[in-house]
Amino acid sequence: MPFPEEESLQPLTQRWPRTSKFLLSGCAATVAELATFPLDLTKTRLQMQGEAALAKLGDGAMESAPYRGMMRTALGIVQEEGFLKLWQGVTPAIYRHVVYSGGRMVTYEHLREVVFGKSEDEHYPLWKSVIGGMMAGVIGQFLANPTDLVKVQMQMEGKRRLEGKPLRFRGVHHAFAKILAEGGIRGLWAGWIPNIQRAALVNMGDLTTYDTVKHYLVLNTALEDNIATHGLSSLCSGLVASILGTPADVIKSRIMNQPRDKQGRGLLYKSSTDCVIQAVQGEGFLSLYKGFLPSWLRMTPWSMVFWLTYEKIRQLSGVSPF
Repeated sequence: MPFPEEESLQPLTQRWPRTSKFLLSGCAATVAELATFPLDLTKTRLQMQGEAALAKLGDGAMESAPYRGMMRTALGIVQEEGFLKLWQGVTPAIYRHVVYSGGRMVTYEHLREVVFGKSEDEHYPLWKSVIGGMMAGVIGQFLANPTDLVKVQMQMEGKRRLEGKPLRFRGVHHAFAKILAEGGIRGLWAGWIPNIQRAALVNMGDLTTYDTVKHYLVLNTALEDNIATHGLSSLCSGLVASILGTPADVIKSRIMNQPRDKQGRGLLYKSSTDCVIQAVQGEGFLSLYKGFLPSWLRMTPWSMVFWLTYEKIRQLSGVSPF
């Protein structure tokens, strides 16, 4: 057992390993979020397009707004709202990813190293990785739900302005305060069930795929634990995460963006299942994959930027590779 003097001389990453990993993953997530946020905004706008349930409220925006693809949506935002509006909602997105990424990474590594136990030869069964990835996603997303809710609602503010509707928020902190005032604490966790469902699927795709592919390449090929291996693994994880997560992302975004009563209850959807049924009946099955292209095009570079940055800053900080 080290003496107090010896312990105080140890690097911070050794004295507080979990806190250090939380902060390092938050830094990597911030870089990735800033680089790819315009695609996230485009994806969210596409997912709200043609929302059949709005007919309940007599909202004429569904009929007046033209259907747009990914490029036309992005160009429309620039032309109609301004270039910097491509980053509208980025502040709560960064808040969200610091909490979300920090929570999921620390949880996954704790489960892998302590609860499930990785073998001495670095072998880690796929089924353990799947469970660990899903649990990490659930815990990380539950903690970050209030920031995710604000991000989604702020991303739709530009669209409300174009439709002649009054803006709901003056800024991030006003959005938090207004949601809390209107729906209470419960209102900050609106949509948390579809949110953690999505996070479980996305992290089963992201964390599980990255961890499995990386260690397979290191253990079974001539590749070493370097930037090439990290890049290949992150490409695979981004694709799998997009395929698994897009339907849940559509449902999550719609539930979070729907109008609510004074008790914080949604006026369009009773539950995530009800949202799925209404979307499929009113718009067809493929409506669950609205925004898939920008989601994939965002998820892949996001995954690459995050994992390359995360692995590098771990190395620079003296933390063992993921």
